[in-house]
Amino acid sequence: MYPIAEYVILADGWRRRLISFAGGACGALALAPVNFLPAMIVPMTIAVWLIDGAAEARQAPGARPRSLAVRNAFGAGWWWGFGYFVAGFWWLGAAFLVEPQDFVWAMPLGIFGLPAFLALFPAFGFALARLGWSPGPARVLTLAAALGFSEWLREHMLTGFPWNDYGMAFGNHLVLAQFAAIGGLGALNVLTIAICASPALVADMRFKKNKRRVPTGVIVAIGAFLAIAAFGAIRLSAPQPKDLPGVKVRLMQPNVTEDENFSAAHKDEIIARYLALSDRATSPEHTGLADVSLLIWPESAFPFILTEDPQALAAIGGALPPNTTLVTGAARVGIVSHAGEEYPAYFNSILAIARGGIILDTYDKVHLVPFGEYLPFESTLRHLGLHHFVHIPGGFAPGAAQRLLSLPGLPPVVGSICYEAIFPEEALPPDLPPGTEPGFIINVTNDAWFGRTAGPYQHLAQARLLTIEQGLPMLRDANTGVSAIIDPYGRVLHSLGLQQEGVIDGGLPEKIAPPPFARAPFLIGILAWVVMLCAALALRGIV
Repeated sequence: MYPIAEYVILADGWRRRLISFAGGACGALALAPVNFLPAMIVPMTIAVWLIDGAAEARQAPGARPRSLAVRNAFGAGWWWGFGYFVAGFWWLGAAFLVEPQDFVWAMPLGIFGLPAFLALFPAFGFALARLGWSPGPARVLTLAAALGFSEWLREHMLTGFPWNDYGMAFGNHLVLAQFAAIGGLGALNVLTIAICASPALVADMRFKKNKRRVPTGVIVAIGAFLAIAAFGAIRLSAPQPKDLPGVKVRLMQPNVTEDENFSAAHKDEIIARYLALSDRATSPEHTGLADVSLLIWPESAFPFILTEDPQALAAIGGALPPNTTLVTGAARVGIVSHAGEEYPAYFNSILAIARGGIILDTYDKVHLVPFGEYLPFESTLRHLGLHHFVHIPGGFAPGAAQRLLSLPGLPPVVGSICYEAIFPEEALPPDLPPGTEPGFIINVTNDAWFGRTAGPYQHLAQARLLTIEQGLPMLRDANTGVSAIIDPYGRVLHSLGLQQEGVIDGGLPEKIAPPPFARAPFLIGILAWVVMLCAALALRGIV
């Protein structure tokens, strides 16, 4: 153990970069679908040693030691983050192969370009940690505070991208994920970093008289881990929420691939397939749509504008029983205002449809995917040959604001499209009047772009964490999977696997009392970081 620590601390040049890259990449094994939690110990332990060694790296003549140490830490953090994000986001390359004639040339931008940009955040975290670095156990908490803050920046800067946060190493495990009800993913981030970095303190014992003694910092980390696990076990021992009486849910997973058959020219066949699958008998208790209260279809269910096609709406509405409401993802045309003028625009939406094709309510996606649903800096990037993935002229326009859906006979619904489910602070509309609190979440998504890769499993894991953070059940319908009914504790009650065609039948679990994080998500996310920072400052000088 000790020679390894010395090797990392004293490494220079290409060896230091390789260690940083490989150490960061190991952390991806803690993410879905592998979920090997101990793998996160490797990058966090190495991170401590890399920052330790930032002052040991070769210095240029005349360089100031402190500024050089910070710069060395930044460089190590960038390579460390680059390894972590390449290993965690390699599956993005699959999207560029769906229409290779248009996008394959840009595949390196997805596989390496995005990780290269995201790596700037841990690089900043490493540099910030080095500024406050001190010997002993305090540096583990310093790393947790600095790297946790850089993750908070990644979650919020520009459009934000809180995917594969370090805290998902805990969040992928149901018992440990329960702590998100208190502190959200932000708290899981700082706790994961601190706990998984604590083994680096074992190397410090080489310089102590009693080398066999387990460092106090490691004992505290083990105690914290056990406390988190105990809290989760106690929380999960609560009785499973009952289903809302009289509500029967059916989720339809069509497993439609993005190919030439998914086009407006085949709309009649697509609708017929959806309706036949939705009315499929699966058991003596589930004989079709006759007793279904809520039918859900996935995001991007139609290769045409459903709201502009009365014939298609009539076909769907005519197949719905009187007491069945269909909730489906679909593009729609609406009006946006700019500079006092109104323009038509396309929205990625959720539609609630009743018998006869009547549209009861709509929700327009607010948080769009850059490069997927719209092109940032469009005028500049189009000159470089870039364009967004969806075949919508000009891309989608964002919805005006998050709003709840109103469905007959059901409590208010949180509408969530695709990766909106990974933004817990934006999940609910602000300042809801009393009596209008939501009863559940509907998340529709289309992960067909990513095939049989890690992406859909990571997406499910992050959507499940939202149910714990908000105390709300979720009905998640994914085109190619994984579709699921999830209770407010994050337990997957029913699911349909990746690239399977079929339906899920079940009830609608009742919500539970809003957990602490749901009451003040932004405040608690910041509070978790502040507590870790104060703990680090309190330990300064203690070796």
